[in-house]
Amino acid sequence: MTDFTTQIDADGVAVITWDVPEKSMNVMSLEGFAELEAAVDAALADDAVKGIVITSGKADFAGGMDLNVIAKMKEDAGDNPAKGLFEGTMAMHGVLRKIERAGMDPKTNKGGKPIAAALPGTAVGIGLELPLACHRIFAADNPKAKIGLPEIMVGIFPGAGGTTRLVRKLGAMAASPFLLEGKLSDPKKAKMAGLIDEVVPAEELLPAAKAWVLSATDADILKPWDAKGYKMPGGAPYHPAGFMTFVGASAMVHSKTKGVYPAAKALLSAVYEGALVPFDTALKIEARWFTNVLMNPSSTAMIRSLFINKESLDKGAVRPAGIPDQRVKKVGILGAGMMGAGISLVSAKAGIDVVLLDQNQEAADKGKAYCASYMDKGIARKKATAESKEALLSHITTTTDYALLADCDLIIEAVFEDVAIKAEVTAKVEAVIGADCIFATNTSTLPITELAKASKHADQYIGIHFFSPVEKMMLVEIIKGAATGDRAVAKALDYCRQIRKTPIVVNDARFFYANRCIIPFINEGIRMVAEGVEPALIENAAKLVGMPLGPLQLTDETSIDLGVKIAKATKAAMGDAYPNEAVDPVLFWMADEGRLGRKANAGFYAYDDKGKRQGLWDGLAARYPVADEQPDLTEVQHRLLFAQVLEAVRALDEGVLMDIREGDVGAILGWGFAPWSGGPFSWLDILGAGRAVELCDALTEKFGPRFETPDLLREMARNGEVFYTRFATEKAA
Repeated sequence: MTDFTTQIDADGVAVITWDVPEKSMNVMSLEGFAELEAAVDAALADDAVKGIVITSGKADFAGGMDLNVIAKMKEDAGDNPAKGLFEGTMAMHGVLRKIERAGMDPKTNKGGKPIAAALPGTAVGIGLELPLACHRIFAADNPKAKIGLPEIMVGIFPGAGGTTRLVRKLGAMAASPFLLEGKLSDPKKAKMAGLIDEVVPAEELLPAAKAWVLSATDADILKPWDAKGYKMPGGAPYHPAGFMTFVGASAMVHSKTKGVYPAAKALLSAVYEGALVPFDTALKIEARWFTNVLMNPSSTAMIRSLFINKESLDKGAVRPAGIPDQRVKKVGILGAGMMGAGISLVSAKAGIDVVLLDQNQEAADKGKAYCASYMDKGIARKKATAESKEALLSHITTTTDYALLADCDLIIEAVFEDVAIKAEVTAKVEAVIGADCIFATNTSTLPITELAKASKHADQYIGIHFFSPVEKMMLVEIIKGAATGDRAVAKALDYCRQIRKTPIVVNDARFFYANRCIIPFINEGIRMVAEGVEPALIENAAKLVGMPLGPLQLTDETSIDLGVKIAKATKAAMGDAYPNEAVDPVLFWMADEGRLGRKANAGFYAYDDKGKRQGLWDGLAARYPVADEQPDLTEVQHRLLFAQVLEAVRALDEGVLMDIREGDVGAILGWGFAPWSGGPFSWLDILGAGRAVELCDALTEKFGPRFETPDLLREMARNGEVFYTRFATEKAA
């Protein structure tokens, strides 16, 4: 079986078709690169071939590089992995440069054979870097196709020439959204931006590419950067305009990354240094910086969590074996508030019929109106059409009548967080639904096992915890009660796949996994306020270590009265074991002052009339004066990180968390845990268990038992173990 095959037509056009066997989408491997090079060599050497078209045998062109290639290059290099990565990257550059030069005379730039790329659908990563080396890029008019270079999203950057070529093609400023933000575009927008050259009807894709190849001249196939007198669009770094671009880019990158994402800084360095030298030297510089990033443990951790592990979970890595397909046909949603409306929206978008039920018709209709408003915003941004809005809304039926739930195969309850109310609606639902219907609760804090007592079928009762806003947040936390059966788990997982969310499955425990870890982060920040730590130091320490929000801003966003409610419920449940006595006075005082967070335009931050943050509230210092002596930045960061990470370790040790992949992916997608680290377990592996124990012991001595080292972590330190070795399974590896 081969990845690339060649057919030469009667006109002398060699069509090289990329079609990786047994894969739904093409991915590039080292073997694939070798086959591509051999096919190109053969076509260039054949006098009967006038030109080449590279296309795909699948609906899409390519989904990128097989990331196992990176591991293979490292392994093959033995004791010098950097050398292996650099040489492997340069070998890829060599193949693509061969395509770009296409046999033309190095002195006259004449005599080459035209090479076009014909993209039937999505082309990302190497799937765009390969076409960028061709002389003209044709794409089918496929609005569902995505074209771009998303590597930065998983902790690397385009290292197969994509960075160097795109900057020389568009200029640094125009290329920046595609390189630094990983922006993806449909074919028409990609053409407008200059990423590709032509958009044609799907049936004309190959004929149009062939026709261009047969008519192309020497001038048509010479890349601008290979022509004499080439000048970079927008100016090179030493040009006045280019100088300002690079100064601004450096400031922008540091502002967005806070210095903790190595790929963005390396990319900018590759662009800046590469712009000062000839093209082939620039490729070497790109390869050097690409190797630098690949050798950084951050990129390894990000690739593993955000690409490999996330993809595995999306495909059902933890789905119970032997359970037949449980895809949802009709879902009943109880409660049309913000959560219920959001769940209705994502369900209807997936083509699932929805019955949205509330106590009164006005409330139910308001939930459907939320979905309509969402689609209206999409129409305004040209992301949706009136027809797609109508189609989505046609899936949603609003009602107050429980009888309409009778033929649902999944119920999701999203009513008020009260055990009695949830028990009441559970009984009403079970009176009308079929015997096989799965019942799920969207609770974020109440124990599933306790709630399941209201059900006649505890084995069919499960927690499906969405994060707000539902339509934006990618994670769904699935919680197994003590009696929850495998079919309920499979149903929840299949539903998550339908609505394109990433699921993690955890066992029932107070706050489950996500809230168990994020609440200590919030509480640690509030503790520091009470201690007299400068609030700005707390907030910036969190952001400088990669958290998207500081703990005080996060409290404002989730609402202070919710924090009060959780604190009171937790204290009632835990009694003398309650650990947050130092936090409550701050939180309760803020609530008494009416400072309930963003929703009240008053919280730890001050807000204007439109709800825009105006900086930290200066009234905080009157009640909790800032101490004369402030802690080191690193100490504050360690307190904030270990508050979360130690709970993740305890959750694993106690069996709440069953798979470290879910722990890492869930932490990043659920509450934004420092994505550069790959998640809490990846961060501990980077740090080393021994160093983590030293830091925990020091924090425990200074701040108390909440930082005590879990036995599991101490044991791993003694044995010199890492999480991704000790807890690796065949799938996790």
